[in-house]
Amino acid sequence: MSTNNKAVLTYGEGKTAEFPVLKATIGPDVIDIRSLYGKTGQFTYDPGFLSTASCSSKITYIDGDEGVLLYRGYPIEQLAAKCDFLEVCYLLLNGEMPNQEQNKEFVNTITRHTMVHDQMTRFFQGFRRDAHPMAVLVGTVGALSAFYHDSLDINNPEHRRVSAMRLIAKLPTMVAMAYKYNMGQPFVYPRNDLSYTANFMQMMFAVPAEDYKVNDVLVRALDRIFILHADHEQNASTSTVRLSGSSGANPFACIAAGIACLWGPAHGGANEAALNMLEQIGDVSKVGEFITKAKDKNSGVKLMGFGHRVYKNYDPRAKLMRETCYEVLNALGLENDRLFKLAMALEKIALEDDYFVQRKLYPNVDFYSGIVQRALGIPTSMFTCIFSLARTVGWIAQWQEMIADPEYKIGRPRQLYDGAPRRDLVPMNKR
Repeated sequence: MSTNNKAVLTYGEGKTAEFPVLKATIGPDVIDIRSLYGKTGQFTYDPGFLSTASCSSKITYIDGDEGVLLYRGYPIEQLAAKCDFLEVCYLLLNGEMPNQEQNKEFVNTITRHTMVHDQMTRFFQGFRRDAHPMAVLVGTVGALSAFYHDSLDINNPEHRRVSAMRLIAKLPTMVAMAYKYNMGQPFVYPRNDLSYTANFMQMMFAVPAEDYKVNDVLVRALDRIFILHADHEQNASTSTVRLSGSSGANPFACIAAGIACLWGPAHGGANEAALNMLEQIGDVSKVGEFITKAKDKNSGVKLMGFGHRVYKNYDPRAKLMRETCYEVLNALGLENDRLFKLAMALEKIALEDDYFVQRKLYPNVDFYSGIVQRALGIPTSMFTCIFSLARTVGWIAQWQEMIADPEYKIGRPRQLYDGAPRRDLVPMNKR
């Protein structure tokens, strides 16, 4: 990572300071400014971290200009086409793809840890039935540390591994429990004879009154959603997990913090917003009128599901999600689904309109994932919970990487103070 290249900063009246340039495997190199304050007495100012690398990482790489997403060097297109979610989990956690024996052992470990402590069911009873599932998930995931405190030593690699396995295994159970509680239905316990994603679907949709039949096409579609959302570099929720973990907080607390951050509408709620937008448009005949309003800055109408903070090209996940849309709708006999046809019409116009093309407002993964989840029978209130389930492995991988990094320190961003200068307090009777 080190290099002999130097970056020279000129500041003040002809003053200069040199800083090493760290070499990236791929992507932009990084100017190491850790000694900036010591050399110059100044900080950098970068709201939103637009040009700041907060860490070094070997997990995920994004090239937003070219529309590239790599997990541990593997293109997302290959992983989504040829792997299941637990294979991708193993890759993100361990850095390499598993062989048959390693995969069998990993799947077996996850499968046999899907149960949650029976007293956890009482936690759900403390919430109102109409509580948002994400509110329930934040509270219950944070509470896991009260039940599994035998693996909370973050300096013990085995404790970190056990906590990772528990979180990946138990999140589907807890997300399904949050859904069932909200629906007023009895909890459905996990089954060890089903795959990870099939098991989640039966916990979501099975009822005691009848057998649940697994649909392989739908299971594969949801598994692909999990893969596409497993990690996405240093986004807001991942940065939250890392920042929380930098204080030494236990992994369950860190993941709960990540879930809370993901709940924000600017982050994990984008697919729900895209689906709501389609519902508001209502019909294909109204797409042209909507596009006109979206281009008018004074209309207050926004085109949801298009554009991305990082991707300035077609989101590679969106292409895969589009294919999955067709597979699911065909399997369910919903080829003429109103919202999907509406989405296709909106996409076609947006991709051909100079206004959107010049601004590189291409469809992102959220544009399609909401339609797929709706077709699977998942309500919009659960979309971000599904996202949390999928992203847990990425959060855990990032957290583990940070803890094992000898250079990691507690996060402490600096600030540009522009408030009142020092002043003396005036007694109340003289104010």
